[in-house]
Amino acid sequence: MLSVVLRDLALVIPIQATVFWVFGLYRGVWRFASLPDLVRISKAVVVGLLLSVATAFLFFRLEGVPRSVPLLYGIMLTGFLTMPRFVYRWAKDHRYRFRTARRVLIVGAGQAGEMLARDLLRTRNQAYQPVVFVDDDRQKWGKEIQGVRVAGGCELMPKVADELGIDLVMLALPSAQPAEIRRIVELAESCGLPFRTVPHMDDLMTGHVGIDELRKVHIEDLLGREPVSLNWPKIRSGLTGKVILVTGAGGSIGSELCQQIASMEPAALVLYENSEFNLYSVELDLRERFPNLSLHAHLGDITDKVASERVFDKYCPQVVFHAAAYKHVPMLENQTREAVRNNVLGTQVVANAADKCGCSELVLISTDKAVNPANVMGATKRVAEIYCQNLNAKSKTRFITVRFGNVLGSAGSVVPLFRKQIKMGGPVTVTHPEMERYFMTVREACQLIMQAGVLGEGGEIFVLDMGNPVKINYLAEQMILLSGKLPGKDIRIEYTGLRPGEKLYEELFHERERLMATEHEQILQAQYREMGWDLLLKKFKELRAASDEYNVERLGEILNWFVPERKRPQEQELKMGEVVPMIKKE
Repeated sequence: MLSVVLRDLALVIPIQATVFWVFGLYRGVWRFASLPDLVRISKAVVVGLLLSVATAFLFFRLEGVPRSVPLLYGIMLTGFLTMPRFVYRWAKDHRYRFRTARRVLIVGAGQAGEMLARDLLRTRNQAYQPVVFVDDDRQKWGKEIQGVRVAGGCELMPKVADELGIDLVMLALPSAQPAEIRRIVELAESCGLPFRTVPHMDDLMTGHVGIDELRKVHIEDLLGREPVSLNWPKIRSGLTGKVILVTGAGGSIGSELCQQIASMEPAALVLYENSEFNLYSVELDLRERFPNLSLHAHLGDITDKVASERVFDKYCPQVVFHAAAYKHVPMLENQTREAVRNNVLGTQVVANAADKCGCSELVLISTDKAVNPANVMGATKRVAEIYCQNLNAKSKTRFITVRFGNVLGSAGSVVPLFRKQIKMGGPVTVTHPEMERYFMTVREACQLIMQAGVLGEGGEIFVLDMGNPVKINYLAEQMILLSGKLPGKDIRIEYTGLRPGEKLYEELFHERERLMATEHEQILQAQYREMGWDLLLKKFKELRAASDEYNVERLGEILNWFVPERKRPQEQELKMGEVVPMIKKE
């Protein structure tokens, strides 16, 4: 019997080893053994078994070999090959995890949650241990994902976190609405736990980030709104295959517009920007992300008539997005001439150049500060609106105005200022406890700008639905909480009083601008106010003359003539340096 066994082994071992080499069993990494490895092992065992039996039959007629031996041999060999691999992987996944890893509660037991748990279990440094899931989907309660139990709904987070000694909350909800994120963040804050989130779904779909690239929850996640439903086919038809020019291409709105326009496959994209560094940055980014894009970057000032007309004549753009503007309210209060030159006379240069070269459409990007303006910046933007609306009646070019509120995180806005103040340990400065503003993310603003552009027939003012206004005081408190600090305890909130040109509340349309619905529920149309063209040109000549003479007083008089509804800012209700009372966290 021993001789039969040795005879068969001498035949089977070389055959089986050769088959294993062909199937690549020796190349597998045990640390990452998975179902495909089990399938490959099973195939190799079956093929090796069949070849061994066939060869043994040819040479020995299987003399002395019971019929059950090949079957038992296949089952045992499969077990011997798979069990060590999976035991090794399990041991590596769990080794020291309970001693050194931070215990993690994952919010969201969907596909993103499963991918996150799998990546955390496989990570080599084993810094995190997925302990439990919570999810509002009742069908998942009590189930296990990657060996991790789904305890129940999100409202159980405080109880589960306390019972299981959770160290960190991870949000695996890449497409969650801001209201849902706010609720979960409040629950995590009530537990006193730090929290992180996976990237947004849009970022995941681009492939630039992975599910395991966790980040802090940003204020944009809390103040954003439900995704906007856009007519993408109509937007594409208005941009694809066309030459498009963007002024102010290096700014917050301009650069994001360029990114989104580039994805629409225009015939060419022309960048016009007066900041050398900003132009360089946006051009470099666009060339990296869209290597096949016909891209042309031009350094220039919109107030320079010769340079601007040269760019228009060279490329003959069909669509122009005019985003170039000065927008810092307190600074422009003392820089009236520069505000008029850039925001008013610069817009006139761009609009005239578009008209002269026969552009199909120019979209003027305006602001809610142009409504009943209390400051120079708002007044100059309102005059720019007036010029474009009235030029529309005399031109073949469609001039469309898009008006919206503050953009979260844009350069010079309150969000980066608060982040800097929080990083420095405070105080966070708020001008007034009742001050509120409309906010929108830069991505959403640019999408609605493009949508409004294809809706317009010329002369309209499109007003973007900004949702509900947000108190700046609330914004400051939330940003402090997101940083892991307590407002009023760890970081003070200090009221400084209204700055020159500031209003407590912003408005999106004037009482005389009758609002009308459009085919897009989040875009309204305001009826514009007409003005005699000859009189308009006369006043613009006076503006230019006063600018050339540096007659600031005369510039103010002409602005007031154009915008008689111009208001003075409300009286400051708090003394400079007054500090907000202590805010205790519930």
